[in-house]
Amino acid sequence: MVLAGARRTRPRKQRPFWVELPLLIGIALVLALLIKTFLLQAFSIPSESMQNTLQKGDRVLVDKLTPWFGSEPGRGEVVVFRDPAHWLDGVPVDRPNAVQKVLGFVGVMPSAEEKNLIKRVIGVGGDTVECAGDGPLKVNGRPLDEPYVFPGNSACSNDDGGRFKVTVPAGRLWVMGDHRQASEDSRYHQDDPHGGTVPVEDVVGRAVLVAWPVTRWSTLPVPGTFERAGAAGAAYPGGPALAGALSLVLIRRRRVSR
Repeated sequence: MVLAGARRTRPRKQRPFWVELPLLIGIALVLALLIKTFLLQAFSIPSESMQNTLQKGDRVLVDKLTPWFGSEPGRGEVVVFRDPAHWLDGVPVDRPNAVQKVLGFVGVMPSAEEKNLIKRVIGVGGDTVECAGDGPLKVNGRPLDEPYVFPGNSACSNDDGGRFKVTVPAGRLWVMGDHRQASEDSRYHQDDPHGGTVPVEDVVGRAVLVAWPVTRWSTLPVPGTFERAGAAGAAYPGGPALAGALSLVLIRRRRVSR
């Protein structure tokens, strides 16, 4: 029985999948672009300068959210940063095809055109970092125990760049590769306008995870030596930041439901 005045509704006709597919692809690309811009971005490791922590060809995920909450890079972190003073001049870069350019732009795959580097933060603003002979590397006069240094490498070296004592200016970072004898890092750019240091604002984010290949899946924590030497930076706020963002989302969802 149909009540008087009730309106009969026709069942909504479902659109064919091929009609909805472009819309779904568009939404996926927009979400990927937002994630790349504000949350996580994939980067490909192009060289051996961070062995054995990172191998050439590894894909790492870089946290770009935490800096939005006022966090700055700390000692011991592995960070991706924009070329601060033409460090990559003369380094060949593979030219991507049109598809790779699009996928790199939205963050689905690592961008082949961005001139970025990846190194470990050794010193932050105000720190004194020094190396002599074979090492050890010292931060504020305290030696670091560096098990992450590539096997067979010494923490320091006897070449001109390998012997140094620098005080890192405020707002800058001193960075070095884990493969010490195969890394063109802060040591070998002390004649550039920044004295080999990297401006904090040039940091894209902190590498937090080796995502590919799956056989090398691992996180990238701050080595304990920085804590034991009293040289560790502030606690990594990524957890609280993500928790805070999630809380805001849940609060918003609750208000909408009410």
